[in-house]
Parts: sequence; C-alpha cells; structure tokens
Amino acid sequence: MKIFYGILATLILTSCGQDKNNLPTETPDTPMKTSGKVVVYQVFTRLFGNTNTTNTPWGTLEENGVGKFADFTPLALKEIRNLGVTHIWYTGVPHHALVTDYTAFGISNDDPDVIKGRAGSPYAVKDYYNVNPDLAEDPGNRLEEFRLLVERTHKAGMKVLIDIVPNHVARNYEGSSTPEGLEPFGAGDNTDLEYSRDNDFYYIPGQAFQVPEWKEGYKPLGGNPHPMSDNTFSENPAKWTGNGSRLARPDANDWYETVKLNYGVRPDGSNDFDLLPPEYAQMDYSRHFEFWTDKDVPGTWIKFRDIALFWLDIGVDGFRYDMAEMVPVEFWSYLNSQIKMKNPDAFLLAEVYNPERYRDYIQRGKMDYLYDKVELYDSLKHIIKGYGWTDHIPVVQNGLKDIEHHMLHFLENHDEQRLPSPEFAGDAQKGKPAMVVSATLSTAPTMIYFGQEVGEPGAENAGFGAPSRTSIFDYIGVPHLQRWVNGKKFDGGQSTDTEKELREFYSRLLNFTIQSEALMGAYEDIHYYNKEHTPTYDHRVYSFVRWSEKEHLVILSNFDAQKSYSFSLKVPPHIIETWDLETGEYPLEEMLYGNVKAVLEVSEGRGAIAVDLAPLESFIFKVP
Repeated sequence: MKIFYGILATLILTSCGQDKNNLPTETPDTPMKTSGKVVVYQVFTRLFGNTNTTNTPWGTLEENGVGKFADFTPLALKEIRNLGVTHIWYTGVPHHALVTDYTAFGISNDDPDVIKGRAGSPYAVKDYYNVNPDLAEDPGNRLEEFRLLVERTHKAGMKVLIDIVPNHVARNYEGSSTPEGLEPFGAGDNTDLEYSRDNDFYYIPGQAFQVPEWKEGYKPLGGNPHPMSDNTFSENPAKWTGNGSRLARPDANDWYETVKLNYGVRPDGSNDFDLLPPEYAQMDYSRHFEFWTDKDVPGTWIKFRDIALFWLDIGVDGFRYDMAEMVPVEFWSYLNSQIKMKNPDAFLLAEVYNPERYRDYIQRGKMDYLYDKVELYDSLKHIIKGYGWTDHIPVVQNGLKDIEHHMLHFLENHDEQRLPSPEFAGDAQKGKPAMVVSATLSTAPTMIYFGQEVGEPGAENAGFGAPSRTSIFDYIGVPHLQRWVNGKKFDGGQSTDTEKELREFYSRLLNFTIQSEALMGAYEDIHYYNKEHTPTYDHRVYSFVRWSEKEHLVILSNFDAQKSYSFSLKVPPHIIETWDLETGEYPLEEMLYGNVKAVLEVSEGRGAIAVDLAPLESFIFKVP
C-alpha cells in the first residue's frame, strides 16, 4: 500500500444442476489439484460486483453503487477458478473508515476530514474484528456474510487471503467489535507520554491534531457538503501519523487519515524488545515460536497475534501484509510463527520494497512471499514502455536466485497503474509478453489484479486521486470488468471481442502454469547465448528454459509491438546434454496457443528451433 494512492484448458467441474445464482452449480469439495505454481487473484471486493455505470466523481453509494460479498456467487467463483486461480485476495475486507452513514446498525460515523475518498481507504482500518459494512446486504450481519463467502470460496476450490495492515490504523480507530477480554488499540495508553513500550500509539503531548492544509484545490468529498466536514477533527493529544510524521498538523501528502502503531521502537529508533539472534535466519518457524514463548513483548504484538488468529478461526487461509518493512522484523518472527503453529499452510505475503531487506523478512521474519516490485516488475515495466532491455531480466533473476521462490510476480495491483492506461502501456496487448515471462520465469506465485484479464484501463475520475489506477477510495464502476460480469451472469456477454480474446489468453496461460511441473523446477536463461549466436535476435526478445525430470520447456517472448522476428533460436549444448537429447528432430508442442508447429533440431550437441515471432507474441514449447 502506498496509501496516498492509495495471476490450458478450462477446468471442467461437475454440475449439480442447482439455481446458479443461489446454490452451487459446481461444488468441488477439495482445493484445485495442481502440480505447478500458485496464482493469486487480487480483487477489490467493493468493486467486483458493482453493475452501476453512473460513475459520478465523489458519488455516494446510492449514486454509484457498491459490490457485495453476495456478488461472489458460486458461478462467479467458478469462473474465477476457471481462469487458473488458486487463491483469492479479497482486498478491503476489514472494517475501515468510510463516509456512508451506518448509525442505524450501531456503527459510528467517520469524519470526512480524515478520510480519503467517500468510500474510504481499505488501509485505514477502524475495527479489526469486523468487516466493511458496505460489503454486506445486511450490515448488521456482515461478519456472518463474510463467513459464508469464505465457505463458498473454499467450496469452489480456492483459498482466501485478506489484508492485515500492521503499521497503522484509522485515525479514529475504535475496535468496537473487539471480543470480551481483549482491548482495542489505544484503550490502555498513557497519553501523557510521547512513548511508552506498551502504549499502542505515539503521542504529541500538549498539542491537538489539526487537519492538513489542503493543496492544489483539494477539498474533502470534492467540496460536497457533509455535516461533519468542517476542517476539524478532535484528537488531543495528537498522535503520530501513519507514515511517521510527528507533526500535530501533518502535510496533505502524509498518511493523515491514519496513526502509526508502536511496536516497541523508541522515538530515537532504538528497540525496546528482545532481538532475534542471527542464527535464527536458518531455523524454521517452530524454533521461532519457541524463542518467543518466554519473552515479554509489546502490547501491539499481542493484539495483532489475537487479530490474526481470529481470522484464521473464521477460515481465512492467509494474509497480505501492508508495508511490512515499516515494523520490526522481530515482530514478524513472533506473529508468523504463531500463525504457522496454528496453520502450517497459511499463505503469508508481504509488501516490502527494499531489496536489501528481502532476505531478512523471508529468513528471520518467516514470510512466505514478498512483492517482486523493485526488481522484476520495474524491469518489465521499463521494457513494456520501450526503453528497458530484456538483457536486465537474467540479471534480476541471478541476483534473487537464492530466494526466487519467495518473490511473488505481478504486473498490476491496486497501487500500480493499469497496463492499458496511457501512463503505462496504453494497450493491454503490450502486457502479453511480460505476463508470459512474469508467470513462467520462476517457481514463485503469480498475481493478477481483477479486470487485468479483460484490459481494464482505470480511466474513471472517481474522486480522490487520479485515473490510471482503479480507485480504492471511492464508489465507482469498473467498465471492462462490468461487461464481463454482464448483469452478474459472469459470462463475458457484453465483452468486446478484444476483451474476450485477452481473457482467453490469461486463462490458457494461468491454467498451464498451475499444472506445469517444469515451472516448479529448474530455470536458465538462453538469452545471452542467443544474443551471441543468433543473427537478428536482440534486446526486445527474451528466451529461457524451464525443466523438471518429466517436462522440458523452451519459452520465448517478443516485447516489441511493431517488429517481427525470424531466426533459429539456439538451445545451448549443456542444456541438450542435461535434457539427454540425442541427435535428431523433436516435434514441439506449443502450450500457449496450441496451433504453432515447430521442431527442435539437435545436431552436433546443439539445439535449434526455427521461429517466426510476430509482434508481442510468445511461445511456450514443450519438448517431448
């Protein structure tokens, strides 16, 4: 979260012949059987099922509509699974601050002066023991509606992820659903002190909070009237802001709608907790759990442990951790070992952007996966935009080879620009070669963002923020996805031919990845070998090989939107030897499109494949 802006054939399931809008038509009782990679579908829960196309900037829920948990029907979930998805990350589930009035359900109103957008940021959580009332057909029964969504998702053969935001909470955090015997954040704080180890927040004694001085004509709610929108918010003493600002009046670009949580880090940056010995980097989560059993830890650690275990009890299968590097790695050792002791298969994904800290958060923090944003995503984005070279991809992979399995790949998420937006590629087709490389390059999970598979450009002016990213702050429709949703038939009935073709491409690719044993095996680039040995092969093309004992793949992508290539792709002698291929011709099966005829010719210990590669085309060749 950057809070100011905030993954071959379709699987055939057994039909039960039930009403498709209410009861399961397909009911696999066990998770999808895969031999390959994990694919995560990040879906912004509030937007997925919204069929309203009004899209008024700063529009209310009544004007612009909102999606519900109930919109993820068995049919919708079947179609997501058929895309080749193994895990769904339901973004925006915990109850966060928002402008819509739910006082009729015993929910206090939130102040627009400390909310971004009208629907609010999902990363300004107000109550960790309940869910966003916007998402429920009956807000008074909202947690039970989420439980039923978890059950439907499991029934569809997929696992469920939700967010935990460890660094900060909403400025008006209440935790009104906190179970008896537990305390909400801040309830027991000594507010006379800037810092105390067991205070949940940092304070600015003697100063009251002031709303930021707005810039560039910004006004909360776009200047639309609201009884609580008066440029004031009562907080005395003021708390530190979520991004670490220690000003009673934070800047308009600060994360002013949130307050920073205290993990036992003193204001001077020193630690007020036991440090994890270096050798624990080589130990498993059970040893980490043992280490913390007799340690006295800060109160926030215990509160988040209780929160995580609460959601596991509901049936959640894992978490995506927001801005994980803003809290100490010792906390992650503590929390993640607690989670893994309860559910060893829990899926733990962290947003970490500093490559120098990757191994620390994986090895000592016991994270399963980290965003591969700064390395692979940024490299692919530069290549897509035309000024990056594919030569950099093997450099990235070589630098991460000891942790490659832990680096989740993506081309879109809620923080990044949509591929078809003018600010990124301007055309969803330009993302195809990058998607092939991203999804097949390593053993790590692949993630796609809802609407990516139909070329959603994020062009709407929703209110807070600017287009190019689908808004996470306001009530809005997602037009390309809405055409696929087709009045909740989830069949692409209104999709354009281009959108249908793109979704079919994603489905073929992702379904192949979750079934391919080779993609969980060895990797080696043959890019530099071909740059040296293959005339006309250049830095707009990328090639590599993947293999397991039973499956050998040669993968090739053309990132150029205008240029075609014809060449004889070379497979180096040591790969031919490793694959135990003898002299002769090997007809290849192309796994992405299926209708490409090619032959691997092995002569004098070296392989060659005659290839005609159209602009933006990719091939996944399977060697018999």
